[in-house]
Amino acid sequence: MKEIVGIRFKKVGKVYYFSPEGIQANVGDMAVVETANGMECGEVVIANKQIQDYEFSSPLKPVIRIANDNDIKIIARNKLKEKEAFRICEEKIAFRKLKMRLVDVECTFDNSKLLFYFTAENRVDFRELVKDLASVFRTRIELRQIGVRDEAKILGGLGICGREFCCKSYMGDFQPVSIKMAKEQGLSLNPTKISGTCGRLMCCLKNEQNAYEALLKITPKVGAIVVTPDGVKGHVEEANLITGKLRIKTDKSEVPVILDRSEVKLLKDAEIKVNRDEMKNLKKLEGK
Repeated sequence: MKEIVGIRFKKVGKVYYFSPEGIQANVGDMAVVETANGMECGEVVIANKQIQDYEFSSPLKPVIRIANDNDIKIIARNKLKEKEAFRICEEKIAFRKLKMRLVDVECTFDNSKLLFYFTAENRVDFRELVKDLASVFRTRIELRQIGVRDEAKILGGLGICGREFCCKSYMGDFQPVSIKMAKEQGLSLNPTKISGTCGRLMCCLKNEQNAYEALLKITPKVGAIVVTPDGVKGHVEEANLITGKLRIKTDKSEVPVILDRSEVKLLKDAEIKVNRDEMKNLKKLEGK
């Protein structure tokens, strides 16, 4: 068995694991740890816990200490430095006339590096910008181009549901979302209907997919051949997965009948497919 502590460096970021080295860390504590990028200070989200050795293939970095008053002051100073660095970087970007948008600035706990996150439609030659920033801050400068989903996670906002973005409020990592999910959930494949503020497929499609997969197992799909309670054969023209109601066109009537999925017998189910044209037009929505 191995003892670990889970620490998160951003409000809704990935959880990293460290070796406590005899230190008792409680949830909510701030802890100074050693990382590949030097010393960092993060929030403890998983207190001391025993796990199997085989769950980690490489040695864990140690927890150096629970953050003291001086460490908290350093974090506060770094936040002010980040704001100043953001302002100066925007001025330098405008001066260099670079086609990029600055999103966020991050200062490492030990002040050994400043990270600038930006978005851009194309590759940007920012070598001169790095020199400008290095001459001002006298520290290591790193610029990272991020995608629109990462930008939404950093900036935050409200979705069409009226709530805070899922990626900003609780999602540690992005999950892959596909056009097929939207198709299986019976949604209109209209980009404005199935994409979020970031311009990519809404994360809630992934969140709800398990529920829809369970409903698809018990609900005849559009195109399925079924038998009504009267013993009449027909095919499903429309299926509502949530209510379980089916609109069925029978062989004996021109007028479709509305029945519950529990009232019909399935003879041959259909498949939900995304055709090539739909996939071609909407593929970009699956990107990062």
